[in-house]
Parts: sequence; structure tokens; C-alpha cells
Amino acid sequence: MLKIKPAGECRYDVLALGEVMLRLDPGEGRIRSTRTFHAWEGGGEYNVARGLRRVFGHRGSIVTALVDNEIGHLIEELILAGGLDTRHLTWMPFDGVGRTVRNGLNFTERGFGVRGAVGVSDRGHSAASQLRAGDIDWDEIFGVQKVRWFHTGGIFAGLSESTADVVIEAVTAAKRHGTIVSYDLNYRPSIWRAVGGMARAQEVNQEIARHIDVMIGNEEDFTAALGFTVEGFDPGLASVEAEHYGSMIERAVATYPNFAVVATTLRTVRSASVNDWGAIAWSAESGLVTSVPRAGLEIFDRVGGGDSFASGLIHGLLDGQDLHTAVEYGAAHGALAMTTPGDTSMATLAEVLKVASGGGARVDR
Repeated sequence: MLKIKPAGECRYDVLALGEVMLRLDPGEGRIRSTRTFHAWEGGGEYNVARGLRRVFGHRGSIVTALVDNEIGHLIEELILAGGLDTRHLTWMPFDGVGRTVRNGLNFTERGFGVRGAVGVSDRGHSAASQLRAGDIDWDEIFGVQKVRWFHTGGIFAGLSESTADVVIEAVTAAKRHGTIVSYDLNYRPSIWRAVGGMARAQEVNQEIARHIDVMIGNEEDFTAALGFTVEGFDPGLASVEAEHYGSMIERAVATYPNFAVVATTLRTVRSASVNDWGAIAWSAESGLVTSVPRAGLEIFDRVGGGDSFASGLIHGLLDGQDLHTAVEYGAAHGALAMTTPGDTSMATLAEVLKVASGGGARVDR
């Protein structure tokens, strides 16, 4: 059972910790041949908080760091447009070149049919990766300002040796002050490679997991980041998939009894533009619940679908809904987010509720 603080006692409904990068998108073209890019902001942890603010109306803020130059202020403008409070943003001085600190860039092309999506991150020495334990006054944030729900994840934890320490410091403080904590394992081999690989990912994530109320991650995440395996896993068979996830969740909860909710998306990639899509979650009260499966879901831009699932799920739980309803919100929101460009959601609450309740794509007039 999640004991969520009343909204009236807290400045924020949701606070996220993570890097916010500038996404440069070639639209329908390719990175290697384009001459123009669309600029968006995005980041695994940030996308969740932005969705909760922009789509679901929750008061939110982001803890991150940017370089004090024009690119940093462009990202700030995009964060503000997403509705998040920026008072917890750390500004780092620019050296004029970027030798010591930079703003992270993410070049992403969408893919189509047999051509998969491609992402090229350029985030070395980024401002967020240089945050260290002690830089943020977590007792002020969680104890004085007060937060109902804190979200972070494995992407930020793996950016550097110091960001793992920041996450551990943050989740420890959040729990000390009674804030609900969610974490998306979001295992990325390319991120962990430079800081110790899978062994280091498991070491860090196993420590963090002891402080988590709501754990989010797919089969690869639980295997690579926490060391659990899903024997007989077959992403093409939904019934078998649910059965084996249930076995994995049982072992995860036995190891980490602090997990009140465990959730994941279920995705089968048939092509870059057609995926089977759904979600599954567990709690002690509800047992294992699954969303309506969406076979042959057409994808416009898959990046951020999992983050939007997380924000829909969290909204349902913040709103006092049962777990099955929350999972339906998450699956519907993730599906909608993948119909528009960019990392972040352009959906409306009305659209999420319509899709979650079984509504189709007929024209609304």
C-alpha cells in the first residue's frame, strides 16, 4: 500500500532527478544526410515529470544541471514550456569552448519499416553528469518544500561515478521524509560501459533498489541491472510473457520487500513503425494485472513511450486509482506519445482517458 502525502501539504506533486538534453531531430530524414533539425528537449527521468505536469496537471519540478550559455538557456526555455519549475536547476559556468563542461545533445532519427530508429548521444562531460553528492539540499526539498512523489532512473545513475552517489543520496532522503519513490531501471549498455559495465550497473541498482517503492523496468532491465532472469521469456507470446514476468516479479519482491508496485511495458517490435504494445504491473493488493493489448500499434516516434507509460501509471496512483486502472492509463499514454514526434508527450488527458477506456481513432468533431 502506497501512503502518498496529501497534495495540500506539499509544494510539488512530482519531482524528477535526471539529465535534460537537447534533442536534434531530422524529421522524416536521416541524421547523416539532413540539413535541418527540429529542436526538442528530452531525458528519461525528465520526460516522466513533464508528462505528469503537462498532460495530467500535477505540479512538478526537475533537479538537473545545465551550462550557463545559449544552448543551456534554450533547454531552459523548453523546460519552462513543459510547465516544470526550474528553481532546482544548477547552472555551471561556461569555459567558452566546452572542454570541461557541456550541455548534452541527442541526435535521434525515427526509423520506418525495416529501418530501425537511431540515437546518437553527445553527452560527455555534461553538466548533469558532474553533479555530486552534497550539491543538492535534499532535506530542504523533501523536508521543507515537501514532495508527494520522487522519480529518477538508471540513465542518470549511470552517467558518471558521482551521479550514482547523487541518486543514492536523493532516494535515501526522499524515504527519510516519507516521499514515494519510483525508479525506471532503463538499462543502457552504452552508458554503463565507461563506468564499470553490467557489474557496476548491478552494484549501483541493487543498492538503489532498497529504497524504491515503485520499480519500473522491462525484462532486459531486470536481468542486466538487477540480476534477475526471465526463463523461457518469449516476447511474441503475451500469455507466456505475463506468466514469466510474474515469476520474475515474485523473486524481485522476495529480494526487495519494499517494492509496493512493480511495472513494465510489454513490447514486440514487428518493424520500426509497427509494434505490439501493452503493460503489466504487480502489487500485493492487486496481484498481477495487465493492460488491454494493442497488437499492430502504428508508431510515429517510439522514443519516450516507456517514459509516458511511467507518467500515466504514476498519475493513476497519485489519483487514488486501483492498479489496473493506473496500468491502463500508462499503456494508453505511452501509445499516444508514440504517435507524435519528440521525446515528450503531446497528448491530452481527454485523449488518454478515451484510449484507456477503449476509444478508437475516429475523428473528433
